[in-house]
Amino acid sequence: FGNSELAMQPGPAEGRVRLSFLHHATFLIETPGGLSAATDYAGFLGAVDHVPDVVTMNNAHRTHWTPAPDPRIAHVLRGWDAGAGPPAHLLDLGEMLVRNVTTDVRGPGGGVRRDGNSIFVFEVAGLCIGHLGHLHHEPDAGQYAALGRLDVVMAPVDGGFTMDLAAMMRVIARLRSSVVLPMHWFSGHSLERFLVGMAGEYEVVRLEGNSIELSRRDLPARPTVVVLMPEFLR
Repeated sequence: FGNSELAMQPGPAEGRVRLSFLHHATFLIETPGGLSAATDYAGFLGAVDHVPDVVTMNNAHRTHWTPAPDPRIAHVLRGWDAGAGPPAHLLDLGEMLVRNVTTDVRGPGGGVRRDGNSIFVFEVAGLCIGHLGHLHHEPDAGQYAALGRLDVVMAPVDGGFTMDLAAMMRVIARLRSSVVLPMHWFSGHSLERFLVGMAGEYEVVRLEGNSIELSRRDLPARPTVVVLMPEFLR
């Protein structure tokens, strides 16, 4: 793995993708050709004027979206049913294809808000990279089939706001991803519990920086949890 303290630098080499953990559930995905996508975009990426080509907003939750995205962003993909039916995104930008699979979320009073979240999948550099968003339940067989094999998965490990850790670990085991990037871990207590639970079957690697570069050639032989320390762009 390669890591760096600064996300805003020349793009990754040909055949590679850079993933930078910025905050909470926001990652910046960068391609060799200069495309970038920000996940769970809430309106702020850091103290630089970086305009992603694509932003995804998985859930209409204040830390996962903004009602007023930068108007310069070409593609703003909302992941929830706002009354017109489940969103079905398939955005092909050449170097990057972005698609989604909707899931349900818990509603007020214990109810269920159908199609209230999207798992976004980014196909880039020969890799399938999935961001689980604010996942509240284990996907069903149809949802797993629609996702396919995710080489890299960004997984919320808060242990309660989304899913309990045992259920999240079952989801990760079912996805069979080579690289797992924990996110949405707040104080770090739930992160440490997650790492203990994963340590038997997965290698655990802690990086000092907030980013890694990956290619299909250097995916680890043993499934690996990579811990990145979040840092806004600067």
